[in-house]
Amino acid sequence: MFRRLTQQVSDAFLPHPPAVTGVAVSGGGDSVALLHLMHGFCTLHGTKVRAVTVNHGLRPEAETEAQSVADFCERHGIAHDTLHWSGWDGIGNLQNEARKARYGLIAGWAKQHEISTVALGHTADDQAETLLMRLARRAGVDGLSGMAPRMTRHSVIWVRPLLRAGRTDLRDYLLHQNIKWIDDPSNEDPSFERVRTREALKVLEPLGIDPQGLAQVAGQMAEARKALNWQCFLVAREIVSIDAGAVVIEERQLRVQPDEIQRRLIVQALSWISGEEYPARRSAVSAMMSAMRKGQAGTADGCQLRRVGGEIWIFREYKPVSAITTPLQDLWDGRWELTNEDTAQDFAGLHVGVLGEEGLAACPNWRQTGRPHPVLLSTPAVWRGDELVAAPLAGYGQNWHAEVDGGAESFYGALLSH
Repeated sequence: MFRRLTQQVSDAFLPHPPAVTGVAVSGGGDSVALLHLMHGFCTLHGTKVRAVTVNHGLRPEAETEAQSVADFCERHGIAHDTLHWSGWDGIGNLQNEARKARYGLIAGWAKQHEISTVALGHTADDQAETLLMRLARRAGVDGLSGMAPRMTRHSVIWVRPLLRAGRTDLRDYLLHQNIKWIDDPSNEDPSFERVRTREALKVLEPLGIDPQGLAQVAGQMAEARKALNWQCFLVAREIVSIDAGAVVIEERQLRVQPDEIQRRLIVQALSWISGEEYPARRSAVSAMMSAMRKGQAGTADGCQLRRVGGEIWIFREYKPVSAITTPLQDLWDGRWELTNEDTAQDFAGLHVGVLGEEGLAACPNWRQTGRPHPVLLSTPAVWRGDELVAAPLAGYGQNWHAEVDGGAESFYGALLSH
């Protein structure tokens, strides 16, 4: 049985394991087992492992638990760091906020230590619970695909090597290795949805609905998602173009596509333009699609959809970017890079901000670009104080260029990596 666990770790990282792999460890059984397995794997393959624990500061025991992980790492010669979070303001879902903060903190830690890949200790039980919770929210194919075995977030690769392993299997492994772990008391608190779902699973097991079976269903849905994404990619190559950072879709060709392909194209357009970590809500996308079919404008996730001639334009809404200013060398709105090929240009005092109505009024040739007025309003421009220096996408400013980071190909590629 334990050989299966080591094989799952090998399958996740071979044939090219990272030089250093980060492991997120809370002190619970799942993550401690993962750390021990990863330590053995890295030792065998001549690579290194570095552990990290996030102390959310929400329970008095948290500091002791983090120290227990540090002690375990010291005994095994594993580098370890503890990160602290104190950012919860009491608003929103605590577990969701803690999870988002955890990813952000660990990603920053990984970059600091030049770690490209971080392993997470999610199991088949976690996958089953996730599937049931998403089912309760009427999730579609993507949601019912569960947690991905590998994903990229915050420019870090996150790997879940033990998604096929049961929670009981990992505890048996630890007992066999004479390794102790700490049970988080919040895992018994019924005020948390995941805990209630875990209890519901026990009721469903006599019906043959068990964690392993649900994890298998999630895997099958993930395969269906891959097929849909591939078809969406092929369609996008035929009917989608990128102009001024906007996604432009041939309307007639879009309308003949199945609803799910239309929805996926729009969802990906919104994510690519807004940079939001999570896809737009299904209800917001449905409202946008309904407006589109009526020939009306629609908004979602800081983006706007408009019908222009025979095309559907999806572009950045003006308001979310109206106050963003960045130094010339930084990405504006997290995606735009502005450059000038003239090395003699005086760049002192320049910054990047939104073009807006006032800026567009100073661009006499903007209509010659063929780009709609609302699209240009939210594009980047170079300013010196209140003086417009350049608005490349509105045809103003010699030698200046505005490019989306990653170019148009980043949109098409995201359809497959989504």
